Amino acid sequence: MTKPPTQPTPAAASGRMPLHRDRVLQAAVALADEDGLDAVSMRRLGQQLRVEAMSLYKHVANKDDILDGIADLVVGDFEVPSGDIDWKTAVRRSAISAHQALVRHPWASSLIESRRNAGPARRRYLDALIGVLAGAGFPMPIVIRAIMALDSHTYGFVLQEMAWSFDSENAPEMATAFARSLPAGEYPNLLAMAEMTATAPGGAAVDFEFGLDLILDGLERLRPTP
Repeated sequence: MTKPPTQPTPAAASGRMPLHRDRVLQAAVALADEDGLDAVSMRRLGQQLRVEAMSLYKHVANKDDILDGIADLVVGDFEVPSGDIDWKTAVRRSAISAHQALVRHPWASSLIESRRNAGPARRRYLDALIGVLAGAGFPMPIVIRAIMALDSHTYGFVLQEMAWSFDSENAPEMATAFARSLPAGEYPNLLAMAEMTATAPGGAAVDFEFGLDLILDGLERLRPTP
């Protein structure tokens, strides 16, 4: 007996991609990147995905679920620290990758730090980081403080970086303008710093790694000798 032809799903019949949780979250990330985190709503996501907003609830529980999900998507771009290389290299590479991911998504730093529900990527990252530090011989109280220091530097640096309105390309121009705005002879140290900034090579990545290396070198001094 010949089977009747399979009926196409509504999404296939309309030529739309099937809707699923990951697609909803990816759309939310794109929306936040383009218009900021406040733009992420069920209505805007529905418009972005060309579906009714109510249909999103089949894939996400509510807006909080979306925020938890997109925070974890960004953390998923962090390099998970590896126990196969020395601890300082592993932590350094991981922190640099986290900085790069957070710069790509300027809204993510404050969001990740504000979420109470750590997703799978965040748990995997933290578990590996704890393992690398503990495996290097650091006692657990130092491991906890080390992670707090690394997080404070990484997330705090990005928040400051995003608040500033210049980057490595226009920093010299802005530093020169700032130096010219200072009353002559009143702030010699500020003037010296501005003049150095106007001519010195570098940029946000160099500055981030400078602070990161200070933390790692300080931790090295606290590591118990075998």
